[in-house]
Amino acid sequence: MTDAPRELRLGVLGFGLRGSLARLAHRPGNGSQVVALADPDGTVRKEAATAFPGARLTEDHRDVLHAPDVDAVLVLTPDHTHADLAGEALRAGKPVFVEKPLDITVERCDALLRTAYETGTRLYVGHNMRHMPVIRLMRDVIARGEIGEVKTIWVRHFVGYGGDWYFKDWHAERRHTTGLLLQKAAHDIDVLHWLAGGYARRVQALGDLMVYGDNPHRRAPGEPKHADWHTVDGHWPPHTQRGLNPVIDVEDVSLLNMRLDNGVLAAYQQCHFTPDYWRNYTVIGDAGRLENFGDEEGAVVRVWNSHRSTYRAEADAEYAVPLAEEGADGTEEEHGGADPLLIEEFLRFVREGGATDTSPVAARMAVAAGVRATESLRDGGTPREVPDLDPELIAYFERGQTR
Repeated sequence: MTDAPRELRLGVLGFGLRGSLARLAHRPGNGSQVVALADPDGTVRKEAATAFPGARLTEDHRDVLHAPDVDAVLVLTPDHTHADLAGEALRAGKPVFVEKPLDITVERCDALLRTAYETGTRLYVGHNMRHMPVIRLMRDVIARGEIGEVKTIWVRHFVGYGGDWYFKDWHAERRHTTGLLLQKAAHDIDVLHWLAGGYARRVQALGDLMVYGDNPHRRAPGEPKHADWHTVDGHWPPHTQRGLNPVIDVEDVSLLNMRLDNGVLAAYQQCHFTPDYWRNYTVIGDAGRLENFGDEEGAVVRVWNSHRSTYRAEADAEYAVPLAEEGADGTEEEHGGADPLLIEEFLRFVREGGATDTSPVAARMAVAAGVRATESLRDGGTPREVPDLDPELIAYFERGQTR
C-alpha cells in the first residue's frame, strides 16, 4: 500500500477577477491548499483572509515566490505582469500557472518560454476554453471526419458584458493589454488554432472605439471601481454605463482575418456592446459544416453534410453540449465548467508532468497573432506576418517539457 501524495502547498499572486481559480485550487485535506497570497490591495487581502484561513498574506510577491513552503504558484495578476512574475517563479524552481494571455508582447512571451526551457521548471498556461464542453464536442465532430477536412473557420464573439468587464479597469488601457484583440481574443484565437490544426501566419484587422470612447462618465484617477460596476440586468443600453476607467484607449469592435500555416482561412469578430454574451463558431470542411448555437449547458452543435439545399434549420446531425464534469470539489463554476478541469490538469501536471491539453507554444502563438493583428488594426488594416518561435523551444514543449 502506497502513501497518499503530500498535499501541494500553493502560492497565489493576485486575487482579482480570476481569484476564483485560487478558490478552486484550495482544497485543504484533498490534495492542495493555498498557503500564501500576495496582492498590493489591502481590501483584496482582507477578502483573501476569509477565503484562505491561515494563509500568509503580503503585499510583496517575493514573499510568496521565494517561500520554502510554497510548492507551486498561480499568477493571476494583470496581463502585462505575467512574464516577469512567472519568470521569477520559474527561476525560483516553482512550477507556475499563468492565467491567459501569456503576456502582452511576443518578445516577453518568448523570453518566458526560454526561461522555462533553461530552468526546466514546469510552465502551465490557463487557456481554460480547451476544457469547455462545447469546444471539445466540436473538436470531436471534426476528428470523426463529419465535415471532412477543415478549410475555413468563422468566429463571432458577442461580448454582452463588455462595458462592465473590460472598460472599467486596467483592461481598458493598451499599456496593460496591448488591446482586446489580444486580451479577450486570445481565448478564441487559441481555440481556432486548435480546431484548425494550425497557427496563424498572416493577419489583417480593422477595428474602432465606437461606443465607450464617447461616454464621458469616467472615474477620477485613483477612484476605486463603483460597488455596482457589474450587474446581470443593469447597465443596458451601453450609454447608461457609469464609472468607466479614466483612460480608455482600446477598441470595442475588432474584425480579424487570418491565413494559417496549413492553408486554413479564418475570421474572428468581437463586439463589446451587444445585448447577448456568447460565441458562435462556424467550421466548414470540404464535406460539410458545423455550427454551435449557445456555448454552455443547453447549447447544441449542428452539422450539415448530407446534400445541397437552400436554407434549412433542421441539420443532418445535432449534438447536445454535454453537462460539464464536476471538479474535485464538486463545483462546475464558470466558462461552461472548464475552470475546475483546468485546475485539475494543472495540479496533476505539477505532480506528474506529462502532456496537457493546454500548450505554452499555442498560448504564445495566440498572443503573437493578437499582437500583429492589433498592429494591423492601428495601421489601417495593413497585413502583418506572425513571427516564428524558436524550433528548439517548440520541440521542448512538444516533448512535455523534458530534455
